[in-house]
Amino acid sequence: MTHILVIAEHAGGKLNPATAKCVTCASQISDATVDVAVFAAQADALAAEAAQIAGVNRVLKIEDAANAEPLAALLAPQVVSLAQKYSHVFGPSTTFGKDLMPRVAALLGVGQLSDIMAVEASHRFRRPIYAGNAIITVEAPADRKVVATVRTASFQAAGGAGSAPIEAVDVTAELPSHTRFISRSAAATGRPDLQTAARVVSGGRALGSAENFKVIYSLADKLGAPVGASRAAVDAGYAANDLQVGQTGKIISPELYIAVGISGAIQHLTGIKDARTIVAINKDAEAPIFEVADIGLVGDLFAILPELEKALG
Repeated sequence: MTHILVIAEHAGGKLNPATAKCVTCASQISDATVDVAVFAAQADALAAEAAQIAGVNRVLKIEDAANAEPLAALLAPQVVSLAQKYSHVFGPSTTFGKDLMPRVAALLGVGQLSDIMAVEASHRFRRPIYAGNAIITVEAPADRKVVATVRTASFQAAGGAGSAPIEAVDVTAELPSHTRFISRSAAATGRPDLQTAARVVSGGRALGSAENFKVIYSLADKLGAPVGASRAAVDAGYAANDLQVGQTGKIISPELYIAVGISGAIQHLTGIKDARTIVAINKDAEAPIFEVADIGLVGDLFAILPELEKALG
């Protein structure tokens, strides 16, 4: 039997959908039992939400005032203590997981497996390399714990028909004192989260200026979508860094991705390859983005976008 511990990611009192995607990945391992660990100061609501994820065997609730903020330095020793009875420890390949899981692996004395995109066996997985241009199969030692991050863009979230039991767990771990929470600063956009949204509208360098980039926000407002940007648009100062989509930005997998004035550099395509439907708008009919687009519109974006907005009502 393979015993897998999934570390839940949450914010604002809600689970990140990445947690349910990690459960999907873990459930694809034959004969696996999947437990979800929720670390928080007050975890009742979060644990109840995790218990509803299909495929979860148990939800472990670890409440501690130190867990009020998801500081990797404080969570890692607790995860290691909890992980002793498990063969696998999975976390999402998000900012949270990329911060936490390497620390867990280091404390356990094992190497971390990054960006699982497919399961072949309990210790054999596939993952992308070279900006997604190649896929390799990796096999972890069967006699050691597997600590891994899951490429959440490659998995659908597990359904919500579960009813797993919830257990309060006391974890004994020495927490470091060199790291502490001071404050949180984040821009309030009032839009859905870019990495979990069902629809995303992104703009590229063809917009020409930060002022012109406002047409992307206008279309996004019609769709109730967040705004993304290519690296070229970010480097040109048209959009903020946290909007960047691609290999060096955010990897996303929305149901609908609209790329406006984006040529389609490989680094950008890496970030959107798991989108269900890709719509490209570009005046250059030879732009690489059209090679991956499900729907392509060749023309002046400044003429096409107003027409799209009219059609949306």
